Amino acid sequence: MKRTRVKICGFTSAEQAAYAAYAGADAIGLVFYPTSPRHVSIAKAQEIVAALPAFTTVVALFVDAAEAQIKEVISQVAINVLQFHGDEPAEACRRYTKPYIKAIRMQADTDIQALTSEYHDAKGLLLDAYHASVKGGTGEQFDWDLIPEYRALPIILAGGLAAHNAGEAIARVRPYALDVSSGVEAVKGIKDNHKIAEFLTEVYLSDRHN
Repeated sequence: MKRTRVKICGFTSAEQAAYAAYAGADAIGLVFYPTSPRHVSIAKAQEIVAALPAFTTVVALFVDAAEAQIKEVISQVAINVLQFHGDEPAEACRRYTKPYIKAIRMQADTDIQALTSEYHDAKGLLLDAYHASVKGGTGEQFDWDLIPEYRALPIILAGGLAAHNAGEAIARVRPYALDVSSGVEAVKGIKDNHKIAEFLTEVYLSDRHN
């Protein structure tokens, strides 16, 4: 049975991050983007990481961040994967000693094949909804028909996901992973444990039937 991985992004609470990991989330995302309501300090990130069980992947999200900021984070927080969610060129993503994923804000003319070639050493492309002024975490879904059938890199599907459409996302897109943030929140930056459990259960059940 193929298993769809799950990343839950935007934790600001160590207790909620630990709950998600023990409930079955493969990865938790920490946002180091100061204007985001889900932004965490280095001290808070350290607290969250310390609460996680073994085998939980920690992903650090940056948006057009300065090299010095990224190096400061990875020198002080046990980060496994970097996620670049801005307009970073490939050379800016690969200059660190960490594997990375590149977020792409999908539009009608987005060329996934060209982006796959540019970011060929990425561990995956995270496909999210486009918004003119907000870079991720919008809770909006994009047109999944824009995703090509052939993918040379693993596809991580984001944008408007929640328990009610996780199964459809898996059946239609067949992504390597789902990335959810606002779909499992009570309010921005505060997760809802019940919604997390519902989402993970839906993914598990969908995998069994696909």
